[in-house]
Amino acid sequence: MRNYMQFLNPQILCFLFFSALLLCLVETKSTIEPCNSSNSCPSLLSYLLPWDSKLSEIATRFNVNFFDILASNSLFPITPSSAHQILSAKSQVKIPISCSCVDGIRRSMSTIYTVHAADTLASISEGYGGLVSAEQIKIVNAINATNPLTYRGTLVIPLPCTCFDNVNNGGNAIYMSYVVQRRESLGSIATKFGTTVSDLETVNGFGEATVDPGDILSIPIAACSSATLNWYDESMIVPNGSYTLTATNCIKCTCEPTDITLQCVPSGLDVPCYNLRCKGSNLIIGDQCVDLSQTACNVSQCVYRGHRGGKILSR
Repeated sequence: MRNYMQFLNPQILCFLFFSALLLCLVETKSTIEPCNSSNSCPSLLSYLLPWDSKLSEIATRFNVNFFDILASNSLFPITPSSAHQILSAKSQVKIPISCSCVDGIRRSMSTIYTVHAADTLASISEGYGGLVSAEQIKIVNAINATNPLTYRGTLVIPLPCTCFDNVNNGGNAIYMSYVVQRRESLGSIATKFGTTVSDLETVNGFGEATVDPGDILSIPIAACSSATLNWYDESMIVPNGSYTLTATNCIKCTCEPTDITLQCVPSGLDVPCYNLRCKGSNLIIGDQCVDLSQTACNVSQCVYRGHRGGKILSR
């Protein structure tokens, strides 16, 4: 069969290539959650590093605390030197963000970027691993001929997020925005994150199990909640496989992958902590004592119950 492509003018070939590229960009899917409330929720971004980056650089890029990135990725210990840890390009990192209701849809607008000398909208978009396009940055910041990118100017980076009331299939969940990569399918993504194709279709409102590279999915991550633990003046929801610090960094609460229950213990960080021992007991928060006898098995526990005015509560 004759190859007619060899007879096409190079300019026509370029036009066809960029037309196809534009078509792909236009058809890129993203999950949109309508909203009519000013309430925000905890959310996650699955960030594929475009290049080697220090943890502190990633934290600055997304305007978050590097402690929180460590916690979301279940990395420990937390020390000031951890900020200098270098993560390799193509590493997948979970970024904790706050998901707000903006102009009737869920979006995160808390990330502010300072423009560097050689920046373009395309290079800034690349730095966020496909989570936001150059066109989205341009529209949100009204970039045009009379309002161009300005060195050391600041830009709002609109990032995708969803809340869905932090519930999925009747259980607690935190939703993570995930950029589909080449050769991935809903099936492979469902397996990667311990969910089902049916669940992903329902959450993302898909009519068929088809995704393309660049599509942004909302992935439900099972989470632990303190809602039923009767804590004093404190509530938290922690994604499965991560932890959070509370009580002025004295307490570390973990949501284990195999047990969707909060487990709180002293953080071990070098911070002043008081009242870590349960009253009238030798047990420290998180300790459990099993007393076996011929007639019974008595289990004693020291359980975290929140904090108040610098005082850690337990029972």
